Amino acid sequence: MKRKSLYLFLLITGSCLAFVSRMDGDPFELLLERMKTYNKTYAQEKVHLHLDKPYYAVGDNIWFKAYIINTENLKASDISKILYVELINDKDSLKKQLRLPVEGGVTWADFQLPDSLTEGNYRIRAYTQWMRNAGPEFYFDKIIKIGNSWSNTVFTNTNYAFSKENSGEKIQANITFKDKSGKPYTGNEVRYEVQLNSRSLFKGKAVTNQQGEVSLNFLNTQPPLYRSGKILATIKLSNQKKITKEIPIKATSKEVDVQFFPESGNLVEGLPNKIAFKALNASGLGEQISGVILDQNGSEVSHFESKHLGMGNFILNSEPGTIYTAKIKFSDGSEKNYSLPPAHPSGYILSVNNADKDKLNIKIVRSKRVIDQKELKLVGLQSGTVQFTSKINADKQITSISISKKELNEGILQLTLFSTENAPLAERLVFIHSQSDRILTKLETEKTTYKKRESVTLNLSSSYRGEPNPTAFSVSVTNTSSVKPDPENESNIFSTMLLSSDLVGYIEKPNYYFVNEGPDVEQDLDNLMLTQGWRRILWKNVINNMPPITQFPAEKLQNISGTITNYNGKPAAKSKVSLFSSSGEFFAIDTLTDAQGRFNFDQLAFPEDTRFVVQARTAKDKRKVDIHMDLVPGQIITRTKNSGDVEINVNEALSVYLKQSSNYFDELNKRGLLEKTWLLKEVQIIEKKKTRSLSNLSGRADAVITAEQLSNCVTLSQCLQGRVLRMVIMNGKAFIQRWSERRPMTIIMDGINMGYDFLDNVNVNDIETIEILSSIGNSAIYGVRGADGIIIINTKRGHGNYNSGFTPGIVSYNPKGFYVPREFYSPKYEPSVPDHKPDLRTTVYWGPQIPTNEQGKSSFSFFNTDEAGTYRVVLEGMDHMGRLGRAVYTYQVK
Repeated sequence: MKRKSLYLFLLITGSCLAFVSRMDGDPFELLLERMKTYNKTYAQEKVHLHLDKPYYAVGDNIWFKAYIINTENLKASDISKILYVELINDKDSLKKQLRLPVEGGVTWADFQLPDSLTEGNYRIRAYTQWMRNAGPEFYFDKIIKIGNSWSNTVFTNTNYAFSKENSGEKIQANITFKDKSGKPYTGNEVRYEVQLNSRSLFKGKAVTNQQGEVSLNFLNTQPPLYRSGKILATIKLSNQKKITKEIPIKATSKEVDVQFFPESGNLVEGLPNKIAFKALNASGLGEQISGVILDQNGSEVSHFESKHLGMGNFILNSEPGTIYTAKIKFSDGSEKNYSLPPAHPSGYILSVNNADKDKLNIKIVRSKRVIDQKELKLVGLQSGTVQFTSKINADKQITSISISKKELNEGILQLTLFSTENAPLAERLVFIHSQSDRILTKLETEKTTYKKRESVTLNLSSSYRGEPNPTAFSVSVTNTSSVKPDPENESNIFSTMLLSSDLVGYIEKPNYYFVNEGPDVEQDLDNLMLTQGWRRILWKNVINNMPPITQFPAEKLQNISGTITNYNGKPAAKSKVSLFSSSGEFFAIDTLTDAQGRFNFDQLAFPEDTRFVVQARTAKDKRKVDIHMDLVPGQIITRTKNSGDVEINVNEALSVYLKQSSNYFDELNKRGLLEKTWLLKEVQIIEKKKTRSLSNLSGRADAVITAEQLSNCVTLSQCLQGRVLRMVIMNGKAFIQRWSERRPMTIIMDGINMGYDFLDNVNVNDIETIEILSSIGNSAIYGVRGADGIIIINTKRGHGNYNSGFTPGIVSYNPKGFYVPREFYSPKYEPSVPDHKPDLRTTVYWGPQIPTNEQGKSSFSFFNTDEAGTYRVVLEGMDHMGRLGRAVYTYQVK
């Protein structure tokens, strides 16, 4: 992508003159400067995830690479250095969150899908803290289907039928229950609960018939309020085990909604208006429609038909005082009338013809009644950056302008027409396709056909405008026999970065506009621009000097910060703050608070599950202070905007893939290479006996002291003195009497090594248990530290991210650390070393970081599996300038 000065080629109709002005003090120029400053100060970020597969199975690994772009300069982003990637289930519950370091606008990691997960429509969401200021509409948020065959015993298939009953909607759900071999569960009791919009509305029970089927009927009496939901169906098996299945209800009717969108915002009387329309069914998917436009006398003035996914457009010359109605016919033969938006008596139309490959043709048409404007201004924005401006005399009714597409970046162009007073009059979105903006990426193999388990080397080349281009790529290889491609809806770097990251709302089959070519595709994409919501840059905020709320600063590095106050709430300036951690190796650093009592440990890098202790002392070495840690609230999980991608019967939709993956997991399980969750048989507990579990690594202790035993002493030294055999307390340190060279015992509190002189820093009332490891047999697992004995202190509030504790001047803290990605396993076969174990990998190869050199060249190798078929290679990448590349390559394995 580029940022260049634009040369406008203006074709003037009549005697209208267009010109570009750069006069000092011009209010319009000041507005443009304000936009430039606004965009630079509040630059947005876009995130794309390249996934190794379009769908998964329980037991799989999700391998991904993230690419992040700064929209202000369209380069690899350096705004944020930390990315959050989340796996969310269909209950909108967070199953896993990864915190990843970002370098050069890229990072990569993986999710492991344990067999304890159920099948369903999961989401992968990715964002930076800085992106949270713009809102979740612009996150990477994609639905992925996750099936379960390997650890599943009940498979369901559901069909819905809809009908009207008075003002309500009647829904019939037919659910079939089968086992893994396809045998129906007959005569089994099923209890069900219907939830619409998270509210339980119906409950009941049924018994499966000979086909394993039950039929449920329920009535939605408030269709505007309850539009979707789920069925919780619990079947009782012969062994009395109960299995609950969650079945989506995408819609409660077959209703189709049709909306109309005038090209530049409003219909204007007496002018030719292009009107786009979009027809969506209750599930959020496009519906084919046709219809006619009737005037108030019932005369037909126009007709139309949707072209792609329920979208299309028509031209209407709106007559003054005339009311128009659209009579629409649906695919089932039914008809319905819709009123068109009312026309304004006067105004402007910003009309665009995007059919020409080389230039963008724009017409500015005004009604004859508009005479108060002396000058109009046309502005083109891409990602918030002004691409061109044009000042136009407003003394003629039609002005035509042509802009060379060679001077525009690929992506969404926002056209805005301004009045003499710099007020927006009309707006239009246009998509600019520009292959020259992309990295030309080529993949080649020595042969087109290979054998099973044969080594394959792919040679990669990347160039930009004919010159070699160093680029960082990621690559995934799958066998289309088991992983059937979904080209129009899979993760695609072009559709994410250039389309969906700038638009609000669900986009059905976004890749359709990038994997296909031709005039029809361009027209379909233009209809999407006319009907889809836009929220990236709003002129009214710039005009009114309304900056966005920036509640979340961009994260550059991991840090631990907070405020120290006295018990009266006043800042404790110049206090000494110490940070301890024993995760990995012992770690300790100190700092002083500023005049406001603030402290900050920055330049940190620590992995997941790292635990810290923060200790504070005033300038006079007093510990009676409060420590207030800075805690960033987590991102709430909003409902998915991609409800159209929800699959009702996930296991059935993925049946071919699940069979292959189940065989693969069975083989790994035989070899002991798979972590498996063992579900114990349900038992009834008659009496619960209180037991104590130990937290130390050996699982044993020479003595355990409970909170009840510590109730009659002030300091921990007093509590422990004389209580444990061979342990003595001297000067606040604990010793074991068994060596001629006496050394103090190590103290570990809530899993963190606190050294040996920490006993009396702990408030006795804060302690839940103390485990004493005095014998070599129990303490040896701690290595050198265990030679002199270990004291394990478990506090009453030692769990969770932040323990304010009861001990003055001390808190334990467990922040979210960086996830350390695993390495994809790729076997290497040698003819001289026979390997008879089946190779049934579903992801043949995954490489998250494959860079090309200064000559734009690179190569990578892997071995095929035991499965024949067409192998599909998907390569995506981005260079440091933010230019994008993608290539798909196939070869045969026989």
